[in-house]
Amino acid sequence: MKIRDMHSAPSLGHMPSTALALSQAVQRSRAKLHQRALLAGAASAVPIPGLDWAVDAAILSKLLPDISKEFGLAPQQIDALDPHMRDQVQKAVAMVGSVFIGKLLTRQMILRLARTVGARMGTKQFAKFIPFAGQAIAATVGYGTLRYLGQRHINDCVRVVEHAQSLQAGIVTPVND
Repeated sequence: MKIRDMHSAPSLGHMPSTALALSQAVQRSRAKLHQRALLAGAASAVPIPGLDWAVDAAILSKLLPDISKEFGLAPQQIDALDPHMRDQVQKAVAMVGSVFIGKLLTRQMILRLARTVGARMGTKQFAKFIPFAGQAIAATVGYGTLRYLGQRHINDCVRVVEHAQSLQAGIVTPVND
């Protein structure tokens, strides 16, 4: 049995431990986001009422947990952290205000997220029925909406990981910028 030195910093688990690793996680997450936002944009161009909402919800329900996992912030990854670090990460998540980091996403959470950008979604629905240009507008709004939500989640994850990195280094930094 290994006894941990009482003065050693708690492990970051699966979270990126260096600025380079964090940058790589951001790049991987943005690539996933771009790919799935293109899919959402394509679905938004199809003039079938409600299809884009269903596609957006399905994409978000898979994308946000994938992004969290890239940053070591999936529920099982957070649960595996040292108790002190886990508490600090959970406090950082609360300070950032993200309801998606370290949580299993439910249908209600996805609907709450969709309401956050409801005006954009309404524009997308309306634009679909304008011949030709409307479908392009709907696709652009669909892409932009998913990009916005995904990038916001990436930014939240980065802030939480940076806070955890500073704690590990023995530097206490505020979470909110």
